[in-house]
Amino acid sequence: MIAIIDYGMGNIRSVEKGFLKVGADVRITADPKVIADAAGVVLPGVGAFKDCMANLDKLSLIDVVKDEIQKGKPFLGICLGLQLLFAESEEFGLCKGLDVFPGRVTRFDFDALPETPEGKLKIPHMGWNTAKIERRPPILEGIPDETYFYFVHSFYVVPADENIVATRTRYGIDFVSMVWKDNVFATQFHPEKSQDSGLKILKGFNTFVTGKG
Repeated sequence: MIAIIDYGMGNIRSVEKGFLKVGADVRITADPKVIADAAGVVLPGVGAFKDCMANLDKLSLIDVVKDEIQKGKPFLGICLGLQLLFAESEEFGLCKGLDVFPGRVTRFDFDALPETPEGKLKIPHMGWNTAKIERRPPILEGIPDETYFYFVHSFYVVPADENIVATRTRYGIDFVSMVWKDNVFATQFHPEKSQDSGLKILKGFNTFVTGKG
């Protein structure tokens, strides 16, 4: 069973539906014991970084998330679930994250984004964009380079360790859109909103968890 962490924020049901479409056994939960007993863990997220960290703390979920990652359990972070893995975020003042990876979450600089033929780039970055694969994690099996995925975000991660970068995406600047290290995968884009290509990622994660294709 894959546990989808419910901390009161985020697109939990759409993530659940995506996994169910690919035949995964998933359960939405905020119970630390259920998370600890699961074969894999998913941390989705939409909203403010500080609020999400506060909710995880209130529900006593911070330690279990970090412990299960450290134990080597397969883990997938989505959107804010990616950003929360880093040491800190600049959103509404500095806020400490889970500190699984060194690095910072920073905001797109509106003034620095260039003009395009369609006009000034807007924040949040919303819509379809491509992911350039720099390192191919197992959950990207069968997905071509420069595949389109769906994004909704105003902040992006700046890892201190370039070796964890899996994909980058161009939106005025080249930003990190996926990271991977050992058992930990995390995407800035939303696989559950990215049609067939996104479902392939969810299926790939389920395969990584279960060992079954």
